[in-house]
Amino acid sequence: MKNRLWLVYAIVTTSFWGIWGALIEITEKAGFPATLGYVVWSLTMIPPAIVALKLIDWKLEYDKKSILWGAVIGFTGAGGQLILFQTLRMGPAYMIFPIISMSPVITIILSFIFLKERASKRGWIGIVAALIAIVLLSYSPAENANSSGSLWFILSLLVFGAWGFQAYVMKFANETMKAESIFFYMMVTGLLLSPIALMMTDFSEPINWGFKGPYLAALIQVLNAVGALCIVYAFRYGKAIIVSPLTNAGAPVITIILSLIIYSVIPQPIIISGMVLAILAAFLMAND
Repeated sequence: MKNRLWLVYAIVTTSFWGIWGALIEITEKAGFPATLGYVVWSLTMIPPAIVALKLIDWKLEYDKKSILWGAVIGFTGAGGQLILFQTLRMGPAYMIFPIISMSPVITIILSFIFLKERASKRGWIGIVAALIAIVLLSYSPAENANSSGSLWFILSLLVFGAWGFQAYVMKFANETMKAESIFFYMMVTGLLLSPIALMMTDFSEPINWGFKGPYLAALIQVLNAVGALCIVYAFRYGKAIIVSPLTNAGAPVITIILSLIIYSVIPQPIIISGMVLAILAAFLMAND
């Protein structure tokens, strides 16, 4: 059973992130900016971090190496999100998301070279299928998108590299420190970057401070926070070359299905193809 713990945590992460992806649009459409949503998310990271520390009897690792790796994981993840906010203001989303969605490629390459991770033939087929599915699932048609030079492309590559490197370091750090300590530092770095999100917020625009604003956002962002904790555990017990593409391909499928139910949005044929491929990939990798 212990050998399959990675799959349990990966499924929880995929499910929670998929549901989060479908619901987060509610608050944004209601007038609560994504940047403030980030601030709320950073606060929702606190309860899971407290629970995680309780599980290890509050024995947080605070040696230099643990703090370093925890900070790297936290800043690359949360920092990448802040960069993405700015990137979407400058460039077309239909080109940005396919670029950053391929971040598992970085994770797979680094884990293959430095961690000597390997997969069976079935597993590799699943990995390749997942990577293709991720690109298909991130597709969105061009709709008169304005772009600001080529800076958006450079920023997209930064997010792509940051998130791919974060997943690799998360697996690497799990070899020398507790997953609970890793998540604690992820929580701390997320909070430290909150002032930047506040500065990026346009407070001259109307902001919904009612229930569909920060309160509903908190209920939704908890899904993201718990999913983040579970993916740290998934990397502890599983291979990064499997966990990363599996969660990145699986979550959008759940988001799309729920969006179809909630918003009656019919996905395009390309996205449907991505969904089928992602389900196939998940089956192959789960049975690797």
